[in-house]
Amino acid sequence: MRKVVIAAPGGHERLTLVDTEAPRPAPGEVRIAVTAIGVNYADCVVRMGLYASAQEFVGWPITPGFEVAGVVDALGEGVTDLAVGAEVIAVTRFGGYATALCVPADQVFAVPPGLSLAEAAAVPAVYLTAWYALHALAHARAGESVLVHSAAGGVGGALCQFARRAGCRVIGVVGGAHKVTAAQAAGAEVVIDKSRAALWPAVRSAARDGVDVACDANGPETLRQSYRHLAAGGRLIVYGFHTMLPRTGGKPNKLKLALAYLRTPWFSPLALTNENRGVLGFNLSYMFHRAPLLRAGMAAIADGLAAGELRPPPVTTYPMDQVAQAHRDLESGRTVGKLVLLT
Repeated sequence: MRKVVIAAPGGHERLTLVDTEAPRPAPGEVRIAVTAIGVNYADCVVRMGLYASAQEFVGWPITPGFEVAGVVDALGEGVTDLAVGAEVIAVTRFGGYATALCVPADQVFAVPPGLSLAEAAAVPAVYLTAWYALHALAHARAGESVLVHSAAGGVGGALCQFARRAGCRVIGVVGGAHKVTAAQAAGAEVVIDKSRAALWPAVRSAARDGVDVACDANGPETLRQSYRHLAAGGRLIVYGFHTMLPRTGGKPNKLKLALAYLRTPWFSPLALTNENRGVLGFNLSYMFHRAPLLRAGMAAIADGLAAGELRPPPVTTYPMDQVAQAHRDLESGRTVGKLVLLT
């Protein structure tokens, strides 16, 4: 088998493809012959050495990757509800950039009908993130307004779809004119292209009394204003800090990181109480032990796909040996939808 190994934190040159023996499934595990691998911005953060759970659970060297699609090719002892030869998707706490992967059986799910393996690999991480943000944390309800930053990206597009499905009014933010159509297709009723219009006046125009939910993975560039533009009872959901990290070169600038850290807002419990607002943050990589949560999220995703109320994101594929280019493109901020490696 082949897998991508990162020996130490750094730029794209750290992504090394190596040959190694295929793993054997332990009791309760399933081995998957991997066809497609979802690429997430978190993988870039892992490569830079800035992803806390990567160091907590794995350390160096590390193989990134949170989601794969492929075929079951071996079952560990005690696994009875999956069959060799079945097409599946799986979520994993790292290790996904590989042609073979062993994961606990409760992290393996059937490929939703009608999806190719490349499309299926693009679904779990971003849709679970969106589902958890909007439903498990924000409890978005019909008629509420939802502000989605990076609305043409993987998670952003999924957030727009879930919010539209819940009967919310979606205000999507994109960074260029070429992303407007994708945000609209995902369900954004209002799309703000911040390369052409001042962002926050446009948000105020779209939601004069404030937004009920703001979903923000930008970090210090927008967090403070996202909070200030919440309506009474509004909830700010934080799931990333993308603007703190480089768009070119692949290596973080320590001075920029320090300045961004100083610009990151702190939220006073007294202010939260007096202003009747909430701030919630999460990282799904700390929740893989909660099998019922994963099953509930994946069931909601499968139901939405089956009903035609959700659709897989637009997919751009790369051969596995072009993993460094996939990371470059994702970090550039120019991509739409989801990037997928093919083995």
